[in-house]
Formats: sequence, C-alpha cells, structure tokens
Amino acid sequence: MRASALAGLDPCVHCGFCLQSCPTYLVTDDEADSPRGRIVLMRAMAARRFAPGDRVVAHHLDRCLGCRACEPVCPSGVEYGPAIEDARRVLHDARPLHPVVRLTHAIMTEPLFRRPFLTAARLVRPLAASLAGRSRPGFALGMLAATRPLHTHKARHGPPTDGTGTPVALFRGCIMDDLFSHVHDATERVLTANGYALHGAAGQGCCGALHVHAGQHEAGRELARRNVEVFSSRPDGAIIAVNAAGCGAILKEYGRLLEGDPLQTQGEMLAASVRDVSELLSARGPAPGARLDLRVAYDPPCHLAHAQRITAEPETLLDAIEGLERVRHHEADLCCGSAGSYSLAQPAVSLAVLDRKVAAIRDAGPDVVASGNPGCIMQIGAGLLAAGLTIPVVHPVELLDWSYERAGRYAY
Repeated sequence: MRASALAGLDPCVHCGFCLQSCPTYLVTDDEADSPRGRIVLMRAMAARRFAPGDRVVAHHLDRCLGCRACEPVCPSGVEYGPAIEDARRVLHDARPLHPVVRLTHAIMTEPLFRRPFLTAARLVRPLAASLAGRSRPGFALGMLAATRPLHTHKARHGPPTDGTGTPVALFRGCIMDDLFSHVHDATERVLTANGYALHGAAGQGCCGALHVHAGQHEAGRELARRNVEVFSSRPDGAIIAVNAAGCGAILKEYGRLLEGDPLQTQGEMLAASVRDVSELLSARGPAPGARLDLRVAYDPPCHLAHAQRITAEPETLLDAIEGLERVRHHEADLCCGSAGSYSLAQPAVSLAVLDRKVAAIRDAGPDVVASGNPGCIMQIGAGLLAAGLTIPVVHPVELLDWSYERAGRYAY
C-alpha cells in the first residue's frame, strides 16, 4: 500500500466508535468486518505480515461496502476511504476480480457496448416489476424496474434563458445517461428554472468510481483523464453539476486519483468546480413550485452524506416543496448495500444490509422514497419490490421538477 494512503489510518486508536456505523459489522457481528478490524488487516498487509493475495484478508476487505460511514463518526479523523481503495488496488493486482464485476465494468466503460445493452434493458423495463423477486434474476429485474420515472412529463424544456445565467455543464456519466435520462432531463429543467445556463460537454463518459472502488486503479485513472480533457473546454467559470452521488464523490477526488499524472493539476481544477445538484439548488432557494401532497422518506446516499459531507442541501430541496412531508426512518444513515458493483460480488451480505433498510422504510410508511444516486435507487427499489411493497424510489430533483411542471413553469 502507498504511504499516503496508510498515513490516513495513523490517527486510529481502535476506540470502536465506528462499529455501530458499519453496515457489514451490524449484519455479520464479526470484528474483522468492522472498520477498525479492517484497519488492522490493511496495516498487516502493508507490513507484509500477510501476502497481498491472502484469502482471509481479501475476504474481509472485499466485504467492505466502502460507504465511509465510519469517517464522520471517527473522533480521530481517520481517512478510511482512500486506504480501502488503495488496499483493493493491491488485492486487484494479486488476484482477478469477480468475472461478473469485471464484465459489468467493461460494459459501463465503453459506450459501444453499454448503449445497446442498456437500450435492450429499457425494452424489458415495462415487464420487470411483475417479475421482480429475491432470486438473482428476480432482483436484477427489480433493479431495472426501479429505473422507471415516477411521472411522465409533458414539458420538453425549462423556461427560455438569455444565456446570462451561471454557466453549468451537466455530468452525464454512464448508467445515469442510459437508464436515468429522465433524471438528467429533470435536472436540466430545474437548473434552468433557477437561473443556471446549461452548456454541453460532448465526449464525457463513465466517472471511474466503479473501477476505483473495486481496485481497478489504472482503469479509473484513464477514465478520469478522458473526462478532464473533455471538461477542460467548458466555458470559464462553468460549474460541473452532478446528480449521482457516487460520480460526484470521485470527481471531487480527481486530483488525488491523478496524483503524479501530467493532468493532476487539471484534475484538481475540475474537482474544485464540481457541485451536487442539491448544492446548486439550495444555494438559489430553490424557486417555489406547486403543492405536492406526499409523504417522502429521504435516504441519503453514502457518497453524498459521508464522502462529500452533503447532508442539509437535499433536505432543503425537498422542504421547498409545499405540502411535501419528510418522513424519517431509523436506517437512513446506513448503507443500502448497493455500493457500486458490491451487490454483484457480495449478494448475501448486500441483501442482509438491504433487508434492514427495507424493514425500516416499511415501518415508516412513506408514499415515496427519495435518494440521489442511481445505485441506491435501484437497490432500494428492488428491495421494496421483493418485499411486496409498491413504494417508488426517485431522485429528489424529480419531485421538484414535478412541482414546477404543476406550477406551469415550463414550456410545452
């Protein structure tokens, strides 16, 4: 492991404050599946007391969700996220990834593969909910069903602008662009309605988060280089707006990811310009819309709340909608078990973590669940369908967009 990643673990005093924030520890009750247990394993691996490919070490490090919920509760300020990523880089070099994970990452990386595959998935989507369940195929169909839009909009675009608003380029990503294009459309309409001027960034692609979190460090760096080059041509001062928490978290760390690369400085500049859509909207109010009488359970994505430390802004967005009542549930601060491709590689632990959240949502009884990350939307949505619950899961910006459409803020 690199010295810079290990240094982030130095403040750990093994106090145990992290234990109750760790979803895997809560479902396995195994100290080696807790942050402090994994820190012991990472330090031992770095000191070569274990071989990089040791099966026991790999087993427990692979079972980490990478949710980083341990970081905000740590009184010593341990930087766990970069260390687990670097440890997985070492593991990846020592043994191959799960073949399904490797295939998934390859598809997401290359648009020539991704677009036909996800286009075919969209054709199946109308039937997916009726076939959803807890089996591997049934759960996959449930995840696909969860990508459906909550509401079919008549609006084509937002109010006309004179181009003098704050310039914003939307990061479109991979799965968001193909299965959640309705969220991109809603984001563009809502940003325009709040005084932002949209600019395109042709040629952008996958952010690399899936790859970095799984240890495919060089693949993640290559994807970062491509995006840095694409966004270097955006207008001066243009903000990069992101509506996927996992993408936003890795984009904000492009400087660290590209350490030692000729594009590191440009990566740092890109990272400094990235904002989650909830940050941009809460900074503007946001503008009022029409009333929505809904009980909404907001479920914070881990890489928004823990990695980016953005907690109040999405709630500000939801609270701006008249009539909307936010319903709290006791598992909101814990991971849903999606964690990028984790649910493919660790299905049993992923479902055990998800079951806690589904039970909490059932007890809260919302009309809608809102979460700002595609993996979370798909995982929670599939879990609810498998439990026989017809509670839709949406992006928060979809609700604001629906409110704006009802208020007549859009052109048709």
